[in-house]
Amino acid sequence: MSTSYTISICPFAQRHYLKNFARKYKAAWSITWRAICEEFSRFDSLLDTSIAEIIIENGDLKIAKTEFRIAGTKESRKSSGNRAIVAICHNLVSVLLIYHKSDLGDGNETAKWKNMIKDNYPEYRNMF
Repeated sequence: MSTSYTISICPFAQRHYLKNFARKYKAAWSITWRAICEEFSRFDSLLDTSIAEIIIENGDLKIAKTEFRIAGTKESRKSSGNRAIVAICHNLVSVLLIYHKSDLGDGNETAKWKNMIKDNYPEYRNMF
């Protein structure tokens, strides 16, 4: 039996790219967001796929990167460029960052999102 997780959206994630998805995709984003929350509520199962991977693990706290696609589009999760960075601790999945690769600008995607996490989430700064 897998754990049922509670989903939390961090204010930084809400203020930044999450609003862009909602504006750009309107009703499709609403469907997509419900699907993402459903997947995150069963995060253990998500880790059994190629959709999510643990990036850092420190005791009960894990940082993971996931991929998603917008409902109604023909793109695959991987080719869509849509990503979410989440912190998993006990039975809580906290969405730290949700973005499209182009949101981060040029350069190394991983380095960019790690720096955003370090700069905006002091509680996770020492994990990187």
